[in-house]
Amino acid sequence: MWVTQKCQYALRALFELAKRQGEGVVRAADIAANQAIPKRFLEVILHQLRQGGFVDSQRGKEGGFYLGRPAEAITVGEIIRFIDGPINPVDCQLGKPHFHCDLKGSCVFMGLWDEARHALEQVYDTKTLKDLVEREKALSAA
Repeated sequence: MWVTQKCQYALRALFELAKRQGEGVVRAADIAANQAIPKRFLEVILHQLRQGGFVDSQRGKEGGFYLGRPAEAITVGEIIRFIDGPINPVDCQLGKPHFHCDLKGSCVFMGLWDEARHALEQVYDTKTLKDLVEREKALSAA
């Protein structure tokens, strides 16, 4: 499973908002510039993230975006699932309705894929936006 470019942009946009949490609203143009995200694509992503409750916005001349929840309450895993769907190391169609596989029930790889999925979920679900902000601060200090 590859994390799509759209999802990477969503993660970076939320990361930028997490870095500035408590400082008020952040303009989309500032997020785009600081995180190297095309502004038009960012606007679509921010709208989707707003629908998912990850961000909220304030309209007007002094408007912008801010996190909808505290940075420590938003995991990388939930963002990835929201944007890209289920976390899977491969695109096996076995769990999809109406899919026929001749190896169903005897595929030696299913256990491997399941183990890899659990490992990915463990990493993604235990890292919050706050963890990433703290990691950046540590890297900057080094």
